[in-house]
Amino acid sequence: MANEAHPCPCDIGHRIEYGGLGHEVQVEHIKAYLTKSPVDAGKAVVVIQDIFGWQLPNTRYMADMIAGNGYTTIVPDFFVGQEPWDPSGDWSTFPEWLKTRNARKIDKEFDAVLKYLKQQCQAKRIGVVGFCWGGIAVHHLMLKYPELRAGVSVYGIIKDAEDVYSLKNPTLFIFAENDAVIPLEQVSLLTQKLKEHCKVEYQIKTFSGQTHGFVHRKREDCSPEDKPYIDEARRNLLEWLNKYV
Repeated sequence: MANEAHPCPCDIGHRIEYGGLGHEVQVEHIKAYLTKSPVDAGKAVVVIQDIFGWQLPNTRYMADMIAGNGYTTIVPDFFVGQEPWDPSGDWSTFPEWLKTRNARKIDKEFDAVLKYLKQQCQAKRIGVVGFCWGGIAVHHLMLKYPELRAGVSVYGIIKDAEDVYSLKNPTLFIFAENDAVIPLEQVSLLTQKLKEHCKVEYQIKTFSGQTHGFVHRKREDCSPEDKPYIDEARRNLLEWLNKYV
């Protein structure tokens, strides 16, 4: 689910077994998974979940990977206690389920997370990374929060809205060529519109042969052909954060 206008099922892919390096904390009215950086550099990254929720081990794995590169990371529960999507659920009920989980209506929670990072973690420079549903959220936040130094939206896109191209700060969009959720025409339109309207740095990368969820939901060893693309996308994500945060 990463196309706001045409919500579509996404497969959970490989749910990895992973315990995590961080711990859970309470941030005002929501829970979150927090991993402190081994180096205290005053930098933090908010990692935003996909439809499978803030407790998905794969998302926590990505947060810990980012933390290992010098950032305090936090994965908040942006569903605010509501159940994540069940992979065995009836997809015909998905649009109804989604109505109470709008990726563009998270500002109250995001404000609480920003306050927590600044006051409790002494974060001075903050970026944001999101996957699928969280990719839509990143696109939204990068239009609204000039204090975010950088954003990485991984297979998430806001569509059918005219006010979504004036990004406030550098944003990287990562897409998959064979994404059943986001057709390449949407990526082309985003590319064209950003060219016309965007006044900050941005980059759009489409990875050939890959499918929705490849960056955070595939095992690195699942296919020798896929591994270089997964590695490159993760490297690009980190390089973008390192350059701008």
